[in-house]
Amino acid sequence: MHSSLIGKIQKAHLYAEEPDRIEVREFSARFRGEHDSYVVAYRDGHWSCTCSFFPQWGVCSHTMATQRVLGEIAPRDEARADAARVTATA
Repeated sequence: MHSSLIGKIQKAHLYAEEPDRIEVREFSARFRGEHDSYVVAYRDGHWSCTCSFFPQWGVCSHTMATQRVLGEIAPRDEARADAARVTATA
């Protein structure tokens, strides 16, 4: 293997140990649910899903599962984060 590629692989391993280096700004994925497939997305600071539950509640099992899979790099919905900060300081 070429030495410069080996260096990049080593650097990638180091970066992966610091997930705070990653800021997800946009994300879109097809999610295969039990009854249908949906599009889960994160854009402009907000999560969305094309399922029928999401519009009423602003959250659904598909967005929650996606956030869980993404783990530490999953972006937080800005409106919910703002509300949590206000509640915490009140």
